[in-house]
Amino acid sequence: MMFHILLEHTEDGWVVAECPALPGCVSQGQDEQEAMSNIREAIEAWLWAEDQKALAQCVTQTPILVAV
Repeated sequence: MMFHILLEHTEDGWVVAECPALPGCVSQGQDEQEAMSNIREAIEAWLWAEDQKALAQCVTQTPILVAV
């Protein structure tokens, strides 16, 4: 999967990375490279958490795992 990321340089020297497609998925780093690495981890965690929430609601069917 691919996502667009917005980078913002803050006054205190940090770089904030946000994934607009995933509400609340934000990270930061001391430079752009670190911010990009951190937002990748944040995206993975965000998607995993959403999957776990959906999985908890599957009470009448057995879910099948699909790699994307």
